[in-house]
Amino acid sequence: MRCAGHVVATILAELETKLQPGWTTADIDAYAERRVYELGARPAFKGYRGFPASTCTCINHEVVHGIPSPRRVIRGGDLVKVDFGAIVQGWYGDSCLTIGIEPLSQQARDVMRVAEQALAAGLSVVRAGAYLQAISGQIQDCIETQGYSVVRGYVGHGIGRSLHEPPQVPNFRTSQLPNPVLQAGMALAIEPIANAGSHETRVLGDRWTVVTTDGALSAQFEHTVLVTADGCEILTDRAGLP
Repeated sequence: MRCAGHVVATILAELETKLQPGWTTADIDAYAERRVYELGARPAFKGYRGFPASTCTCINHEVVHGIPSPRRVIRGGDLVKVDFGAIVQGWYGDSCLTIGIEPLSQQARDVMRVAEQALAAGLSVVRAGAYLQAISGQIQDCIETQGYSVVRGYVGHGIGRSLHEPPQVPNFRTSQLPNPVLQAGMALAIEPIANAGSHETRVLGDRWTVVTTDGALSAQFEHTVLVTADGCEILTDRAGLP
């Protein structure tokens, strides 16, 4: 999983530096797919439950699961979410970042900052012996105390030999999902989503792309992490990559 996570982190770091106005979301997907094979891995999303691409790419009010398209052109001011996964020797890595294309509005900067802070807040309480929904509470409080909303319909997840494994990792406190005690060796994909408006979402006619119902901006950040005795190891960490 460290190898898979490194591949994912490398490709997302490259895209963060290269992405600019004029690219299409199909260009993002083509770049990620070419690079994942060059790095000795396979794309995790392509073909998963019929998904047609290697990346999920979303712009502005699109929340998750956007299908890349040559008709979706990136422009200045856009928030571009790139969610990508890789497989190495049967093990998975999964991560997402939001890339802001200058010139950004203050609201775009703020919602992106809040989503990234929420991920850091969630990671800060990961350790063996903690309850899973300690993560959820930290994320929810970070987002809502700053005036933003937490998407309810899409959550994080366990990950390992499969892309999605138990347990689900909600970004909000809930009695509707299990709240297990974390154990060293567990791997989780933690992925807070912050909306500038309502938390409500809807699925478009392509049956994949999820958008905010009110058209408000949305931002997401995600890491795959390994639970350890005294914290966590971020397997998709981009820090220090060229």
